[in-house]
Amino acid sequence: MPIDITMPALSPTMETGTLAKWLVKVGDAVKSGDVLAEIETDKATMEVESIDEGIVAELLTPEGTEGVPVGQVIMRLSGEGEAAAPPAAPVAEVEQKASQTGAEVDAAAPPAPVATAIAEPVKADPPPTGNDRINASPLARRLAQAAGIDLASVKGTGPNGRVVKADLDGAKGLAVSTPAVPTPDPAPKEAREQKAAPSPATAPAYPPPEGVPAEAIKLSSMRKTIARRLAESKATVPHFYLTVDIRLDALLKLRGELNASLEKSGVKLSVNDLLIKALGLALTQVPDANVQFAGDTLYKFGRADVSVAVAIPGGLITPIIADAANKRLSVIATEMKDLAARARDGKLLPEEYTGGTASISNLGMYGIKQFDAVINPPQGLILAVGAGEARPYVVDGALGVATVMSATGSFDHRAIDGATGAEFMSALKALIEAPLGMLA
Repeated sequence: MPIDITMPALSPTMETGTLAKWLVKVGDAVKSGDVLAEIETDKATMEVESIDEGIVAELLTPEGTEGVPVGQVIMRLSGEGEAAAPPAAPVAEVEQKASQTGAEVDAAAPPAPVATAIAEPVKADPPPTGNDRINASPLARRLAQAAGIDLASVKGTGPNGRVVKADLDGAKGLAVSTPAVPTPDPAPKEAREQKAAPSPATAPAYPPPEGVPAEAIKLSSMRKTIARRLAESKATVPHFYLTVDIRLDALLKLRGELNASLEKSGVKLSVNDLLIKALGLALTQVPDANVQFAGDTLYKFGRADVSVAVAIPGGLITPIIADAANKRLSVIATEMKDLAARARDGKLLPEEYTGGTASISNLGMYGIKQFDAVINPPQGLILAVGAGEARPYVVDGALGVATVMSATGSFDHRAIDGATGAEFMSALKALIEAPLGMLA
């Protein structure tokens, strides 16, 4: 009996994914645990393993297909002794043949296997427009007409330069030459103006300067999500920023002593490990800063889960140190090393990067003195950490030289008041400058 393999939900919020690459082909024998494909979500590119056994009968979704809904059948396994079906034709090829023959889909005919890879059913073409003279698939024409896109401005990537559905993703906002038929809008003028305003999370697709060499790089799902979420954060979350200078000499001395004692166990603490611990403790000491704004509700968390920004190819991800305040420094160091390595390899589990009550972003290793980070919604704050450097500093009432770090907290003013933010930054400074308190 055939076994349908569907697009998995790789995170609690995932609705669609991109099938980046097939790692099997028709006719391959598959057993439980074998890797089938690479799926690109808005967070990372992850490998999908099979939980069934059989022979690959059909690959219903071509590589590179974006926006595949969770639960849609993407491949089919045949049971032992069953013959594998011939591979399904790519979507672009099916569209091209349909356009060349001018054939229409018979509603009474059974759908072809490739239909499961297309997000919407094929319908009759719209009335002819100027776009019909362009080499484009019927689906692309319909989508272009609905979105108001001039197909002459879109570069096709299909066979013979044919414009297909995927080519329209970056072409929003290019007006068609055929004027649209106006429709009455019963809404008041103010409501119409508000509805017509562009979303703050999107930007016009300006062409590059003429004559300047440029490479067009298609955005990954992760980069699109980063752009959307951070633009929405700056547009909708009222940020305010508080910066403190923190003396690091005591923390660096403690780190050296702890690393000497941990050498035999193979654990080595980084400055960032100690800062994660300090952030977790500061959140528990000032619980009014460990909050999340949610419309008419404010969530106050009883545990500090620290999201740590990690740079990976093509973007960044924030693996989480859960209950950072109550974990030993050696445990934080071990977990962070493992999480960062698997983040760069794209092997994090969804629960390891989804959630968190506050974030930390450290650019000190790049020599950055100070910066303001953008809040990662729906969290209420993020701590931006700069480099520790030798600076003139008043030590015990006298001017001297100390290792000093600038740290800036970005706060959601809807959830955290200025005084609460200042109390939090003061608690953080005290913990770092007297770090033995983190071991109590």
